Amino acid sequence: MKIKVLWVGKSRDPWVKDAIDEYAGRIRRYSPLDLVDIRDEKGAAAEEMRRRECERLEKQISPGATLILLDERGEQMNSPGLAAFVGKQRDCGVGELIFVIGGAYGFSEEFRQRGTLLALSKMTFTHQMVRAFLLEQIYRAFTILNGEPYHH
Repeated sequence: MKIKVLWVGKSRDPWVKDAIDEYAGRIRRYSPLDLVDIRDEKGAAAEEMRRRECERLEKQISPGATLILLDERGEQMNSPGLAAFVGKQRDCGVGELIFVIGGAYGFSEEFRQRGTLLALSKMTFTHQMVRAFLLEQIYRAFTILNGEPYHH
C-alpha cells in the first residue's frame, strides 16, 4: 500500500522540514511515501480560498484511493487505533491511502464529504506542526503493526 500526504502550503520552518525528512525516511522502510505541497490561496475570502485549494487537492487524488482528511471535527484515535485503521486498509487491499492537511481555513464542505475525518487532538496546532505530528504517527502505526518496540 502506498501512502500519500497532501498539504496546503510550503513547509517553511527548518525544524519542521527536519522532522518531515526524518519521519518520511522512517516510513519509507515500510511503504512507498509521496509528500505533495499544494499551493495555498491568498487574497480571497475564506470560502473562496477553501474552494480553490480543494480544487488543487482534488487533482492529486487517484481514483479508488482512500482519503483521510485531518479536520478538527474528525474522529480522534489513539496510536494503536490509527495502527489498526492503517492495517485494516492494507489488509483490505487498499492501493493508496491519502492523508490530507488543509489550508488555514480548512476544507470546503463538499470536499469534506469525500473522506474520513481524523482529528489529531482537541488542541489546535499550527499547520506546520501537524505535518510533523502526522508523519510521526504514521511511522508509529507501522512500528505497532510490525511489533517493533518504538511504541511503548
